[in-house]
Amino acid sequence: MKYGLRNIKAELGLLAIFYVASLFIGSCNSKGNTVTGPQNSNQIKVKSFSSTPMDTVTFGAGCFWCVEAVFQRLKGVQSIKSGYSGGSVKNPSYKEVCNGTTGHAEVCQVIYNKEEIAFEELLEVFWKTHDPTTLNRQGNDFGTQYRSVIFYHSEEQKGLAEKYKSKLNEAKAYENPVITEITAFTNFYPAEDYHQNYFNANGSEPYCKFVIQPKLEKFEKVFKDKIK
Repeated sequence: MKYGLRNIKAELGLLAIFYVASLFIGSCNSKGNTVTGPQNSNQIKVKSFSSTPMDTVTFGAGCFWCVEAVFQRLKGVQSIKSGYSGGSVKNPSYKEVCNGTTGHAEVCQVIYNKEEIAFEELLEVFWKTHDPTTLNRQGNDFGTQYRSVIFYHSEEQKGLAEKYKSKLNEAKAYENPVITEITAFTNFYPAEDYHQNYFNANGSEPYCKFVIQPKLEKFEKVFKDKIK
């Protein structure tokens, strides 16, 4: 594989520090981080970018505040939006998704330029910046809404994601098997406005300072050549 496996064990050691620390920090949905705001009202349907260098993928890797903060710093990522995917309820609110009854995962929808960053590189960042071996949990955030998941937008993305996942497990890159769900994209509902650009707008909040910031510091050390 062009990207990923050669140094993954060494690089994962840096990011493991964040995961252990996060077990002792409040969750994304903790009382101290509860805010109210306008609910989203429209489902976004992704347009095809087949005739352009632009493409879209939807990632779930725990709290979408963390995922957004990581991917918006990557070269080649044109835009990113936090939201909800994979469930059966239309236009869900944050409160409904956090109750774990809608079937949705907290996700970030990433629009990227394929001429600047390859899909395999996005997969590498995705798998190295969260723990894909824990079922429905990242640190103190637990529930099906925090599951590790790739919602692919094309058969090419599906094939590359499944191949990468298999190689990670064959190489025993993690102590436990990678259990990331790889499933076809069906829907995306944007999260409420106050969730967008969350870390940049709320960097002094406890969750940002003690969970997201350390994660970003480890990420920037491992992927310093891919940072904007």
